[in-house]
Amino acid sequence: MTRAFIFPGQGAQTIGMGKALAEAYPAAKAVFDEVDAALGESLSSLIWEGDIETLTLTQNAQPALMATSLAAMRALEAEGIEIGAASFVAGHSLGEYSALTAAGALSVGDAAKLLRTRGKAMQQAVPVGEGAMAALLGLDLATARAVAEEAAQGEVCAAANDNDPSQVVISGSKAAVERALDIAKEKGAKRALLLPVSAPFHCALMAPAAEVMAGALAEVEIKAPSVPLVANVIAGSVTDPARIRELLVEQVTGSVRWRESVEYMVAQGVTEFWEIGAGKALSGMVKRIERSAALRNVGAPDDVKAALEAV
Repeated sequence: MTRAFIFPGQGAQTIGMGKALAEAYPAAKAVFDEVDAALGESLSSLIWEGDIETLTLTQNAQPALMATSLAAMRALEAEGIEIGAASFVAGHSLGEYSALTAAGALSVGDAAKLLRTRGKAMQQAVPVGEGAMAALLGLDLATARAVAEEAAQGEVCAAANDNDPSQVVISGSKAAVERALDIAKEKGAKRALLLPVSAPFHCALMAPAAEVMAGALAEVEIKAPSVPLVANVIAGSVTDPARIRELLVEQVTGSVRWRESVEYMVAQGVTEFWEIGAGKALSGMVKRIERSAALRNVGAPDDVKAALEAV
């Protein structure tokens, strides 16, 4: 089977994630230690014993989810399943950093610092309460875009995440996104609901954060990944470090083209998707995009053992 390793984004965080991996695998524990050292604080204590509200803050959730994904990857490697067992890596939004780190393009410490910067910059780009995001269920991308365009009325409103054939997330000014909820229902959406997020990610309002990330990424070494990355904003594969740097900047304001990314991997012969890290959100999306895809989740020691038996 040709497989891809995919890495989750924000929303997958839970208190206690990765703890069992760290207890079972020294290599997994080393990832959390490295992240703590890079950030100069015990993020691992927050992940394992903190409160969910603090963990969910964008500046904490982003490096925390990366750490958990990398811990799972290191546990797989400890059992002999290398990153090269995949033909592609991909991640949803911040998960792109996890994918790149797993494939050796970024160091764990640099990824942690970049994601802390990214989280803060995204939060600060728009004052709290001025932006919003909403999930439109039961609409395709073209209809969701038409909804966003009609709702904008001179404000920002755009398709931010094309997650699967039945779920598009829009992002923008709060008033515009709220207008979109009613328009979406008129256009046949099964549901249209505001998301509990602290900022309007992946739209033009994030331009100040993109500037911050351009500066931060310019300071960091990016190597060619050992496995091609399927990048969010182009839904195609890339290995050139300079191009990866550009795409990571574009990703802050650009749309996460997840449905097309999965379709691209399937067209390249991928039949099996392993979701590495917390939660199972991406697996659900993949199943709705490609019913025949085989799925595996790796977020706990038992999952690592099951993966070993399957290989």
